[in-house]
Amino acid sequence: MFVKLQHLDTNCIPVLHPVKTSNSNINGGVSLPLPCHRTEREFEQLIKKHKIPPQKQLDFDKRTVFRKPKSNPDGLVQNPERKKGTIEKDKVVKRRVWSRRDTLEKEKLQNKCTTELVNGNEAVKKVHTKCSTKVVPENGVVKKEHTKCSAKWARYGGCIPAMLDTLERVTNLDEAFKPWELSLSNKERTIILKEQKSWQRAMEIFNWFKKKGCYELNVIHYNIMIRILGKAQRWEELEILLNEMEKNRIEPINSTYGTLMDVYSKGGFREKAMHFLDIMNKKKIESDEVTMGIVLQMYKTSGQFEKAIEFFKKWSIGKTVSLSSYTYNTLIDIYGKAGRLQDASQTFDEMLKRGIVQNTITFNSMIHMFGDHGQLDKVESLIQKMEQFQCLPDTRTYNILISMHTKHDNIVVATKYFKKMKDSSLLPDIVSYRTLLYAYSIRQMVDEAEKLMREMDERGLEIDEYTQSSITRMYIEAGMLKKAWLWFKRFHISGKMTPDCYSAIIDAFGSRGHVPEAEEVFKCCQEQRNPKVLEYNVMIKTYGVNKRYDDVYRLIDRMEEHGVTPDICSYNSVIQMLAADDRPETAAFYLRKMRDSGFVTDCVPYCAVISGFVKLGEVGPAIEVYNEMIRSGIEPDVVVYGVLINAYADIGNVEEALRYVSAMEKRGLQMNSVICNSLIKLYTKVGCIREAEEAYFTLLLLSSDLDVYTSNCMIDLYTERSMVKPAEEIFEKLRKNGNANEFSYAMMLCMYKKIANFEEAFEIAKKMRELGFLNDLLSYNHVLGLYALDGRFKEAVMIFKEMIESGVDPNDSSFKYLGVVLMKRGVPKNAILKLESMRKDDYQSGLEAWRGTLDLVFGMVYRDISD
Repeated sequence: MFVKLQHLDTNCIPVLHPVKTSNSNINGGVSLPLPCHRTEREFEQLIKKHKIPPQKQLDFDKRTVFRKPKSNPDGLVQNPERKKGTIEKDKVVKRRVWSRRDTLEKEKLQNKCTTELVNGNEAVKKVHTKCSTKVVPENGVVKKEHTKCSAKWARYGGCIPAMLDTLERVTNLDEAFKPWELSLSNKERTIILKEQKSWQRAMEIFNWFKKKGCYELNVIHYNIMIRILGKAQRWEELEILLNEMEKNRIEPINSTYGTLMDVYSKGGFREKAMHFLDIMNKKKIESDEVTMGIVLQMYKTSGQFEKAIEFFKKWSIGKTVSLSSYTYNTLIDIYGKAGRLQDASQTFDEMLKRGIVQNTITFNSMIHMFGDHGQLDKVESLIQKMEQFQCLPDTRTYNILISMHTKHDNIVVATKYFKKMKDSSLLPDIVSYRTLLYAYSIRQMVDEAEKLMREMDERGLEIDEYTQSSITRMYIEAGMLKKAWLWFKRFHISGKMTPDCYSAIIDAFGSRGHVPEAEEVFKCCQEQRNPKVLEYNVMIKTYGVNKRYDDVYRLIDRMEEHGVTPDICSYNSVIQMLAADDRPETAAFYLRKMRDSGFVTDCVPYCAVISGFVKLGEVGPAIEVYNEMIRSGIEPDVVVYGVLINAYADIGNVEEALRYVSAMEKRGLQMNSVICNSLIKLYTKVGCIREAEEAYFTLLLLSSDLDVYTSNCMIDLYTERSMVKPAEEIFEKLRKNGNANEFSYAMMLCMYKKIANFEEAFEIAKKMRELGFLNDLLSYNHVLGLYALDGRFKEAVMIFKEMIESGVDPNDSSFKYLGVVLMKRGVPKNAILKLESMRKDDYQSGLEAWRGTLDLVFGMVYRDISD
């Protein structure tokens, strides 16, 4: 009878019987095949090469352990009796006492290291957890030593835990692999490579396998190395590995391409990842579900949601495979991000139909999707389903709900979910706190924000720069400047503030008019380190917003003294603010400095200065800046030409305006709506109706939404020529679009009055009163003149009284129209002249005299009507 040694198999010790190795090159693997039957000479050479001590039959007998019927608690027999059984050599080989397959099968089931005690036909198992057994010969007796090994390694069973443990402790690979050198299987080599923590060690082991020449390295091993090198972002080594595969004719398989796409896309090389997808397509290699999922993730990460959906549809044509929950979750997330809510919902329902368990990730994606689209009722329904399926929300679920409700201004509900998360024994993470804290800060909920900050401090959670600046703004807007300053000092003293953070705090104070505090923050930054150009730019903005231009000049001029060179943003800020504040000459000075520094790359700063001069009516200096821009080789754009054309349109200079139109067309720039509007304004002023109509029709082709000012210009042009039909067409378009204003109605009223179409004119006047367009002197006078012309005394008096009551003072034209009305009612001309004389001598007394006369005549008219 023979007994199995504890934990001994063909993977653990050198075995002297012939080793069988496949000659086949699986998946393109590289191997040095061993002969199936070695000669005695070959065997001696192998023993000599690996320094294996001589193994005589006597030695074998001495090293064999026999069990007594009585078990030993230590699992050892010190003085075995030879008569209890002798194992012949051929029997050992045939039955393979240390059967690797049997041992692995058992240990997979147990997921532990085991020791077997055999007593006759009865096996008694002794189980050891979290350990490996090391076999050590001592005085002819096999003893076992226990070495610590990782629990995750123990799951492999066999000698793998011992191998991995040895590889961690022993640097020299020849020494580490010595006990197992002749018996390493493909699977063991695969596991060893997968379990390496550093890419350097994995590469060292991989190269050792290649150097030995007796190990088969197939595509699976290369896949593992591709992933290891990709995760470590060792792209050069990865390229060498791929070239090696090609040289050794190891054909990449589906998983190879999937791994390559995965590591390159995650490493930020999306084009490289797409290149491998193209290779797969060219080779007509069908993606499996895992590779398909990698491609979906790749498209999703780059924001190409529609391409991801299209890829999945092509992949799934004609397939009846049952997808994993991971793939379904990925699809739902992609549909949600693409805004395809219906498709996401159908995928969700399909999971239910196919009996695939929807997990928290599934619900999180659905909740996030509906929340982003404001469908809060669907969100509530999903939360109820989670409870129904006993799918517990996780921290991310609550974070999504908190974020969703803060975006929809449901701050009370968001707070409730934060509390519910804690009540559910879930610890809010940094995202939970920051989301809610930011929501509190922008609403100036100081007490609630401070409570959260205390909790974060107690838990040691770091407040990020974004939240830090929002809290500062909260204190400032709440009028708590002292607290805002103390809050800033807390982080300043820590010495960890970045330029972005200092800039945000400077802007928080400066944009709200607290310039001294902004300056103090800037000084603190100078004390901590030399401020960067970013902090200077924000201080320039602060001074500009508060119109402290002397400080702007001082700061930008002294930047270089402190070793900081103004950048394109510095100059642009100064130029824009000065040009907008009617200081184009100073803006032009800094524009030249900007040009000399080599920062002018486009016409934008030139355009700002040109616009500044045009705004002040200084067309000459504007043209000088334009010519300077052309000499500098900067190409003007259509906006620059629009400003100049509009400048000449304002002064009615058709010739110069058209010159710049021609220059624009020569540069290949297309006419836009701004220039068309300027030309229409110009042609309206000089009365060029044909040219104005051409520009107007061009404008119609460029934009269907016409500018009301331009339309009013065309109505005015037609009104002057009593061209009723075209004027009515434009007015109707404006009215239907709701764009017609008081000027549109007033011009139509004037036109109808001019052609004596009083019925239409009165209708316009009525609409103006209904729409509230009688709100200035001009509009009142238009209506008053209409009633006076038609002799409608009652309506005229009512409009005059409305004008006085609305606070609009009548002018000479108003009283002229009233005089016409009075004369038509029989009041003598001398009496009207006397009223005008009284008004000019004493406006208030004269106004009262006018009102009294109108009331008197109005009473007489009223009695006439009654009679």
